[in-house]
Amino acid sequence: MRDLAPYRVGDTVRVHFRIREGEKERIQVFEGVVIRKTGGGLRSTFTVRKVSYGVGVERIFPCHSPRIEKVEIVHRGHVRRARLYYLRERFGKAARIRVTQKSITDELKNQ
Repeated sequence: MRDLAPYRVGDTVRVHFRIREGEKERIQVFEGVVIRKTGGGLRSTFTVRKVSYGVGVERIFPCHSPRIEKVEIVHRGHVRRARLYYLRERFGKAARIRVTQKSITDELKNQ
């Protein structure tokens, strides 16, 4: 099992993953809000949502995939739900998530 950053639902994360295009391989970055985490163990996944050029894009990542290079936490979000599907109907400022004021790097150093 891989050691990834301890992200939670509501966090804004930056996922670096490898994409293979023909013979070449490159790293692509997908930044958005974690709207759900599912399962446990090796089959667990998480879904990240972002809005790109006015279109909502969601991508499901397996947590322990060898294609994931790293997961960076950009902001810690404070939510009271395990599934943030209501964000699909909201746009702009209505889709904002309250951000906690603690520094992420300090929090990760304490663990």
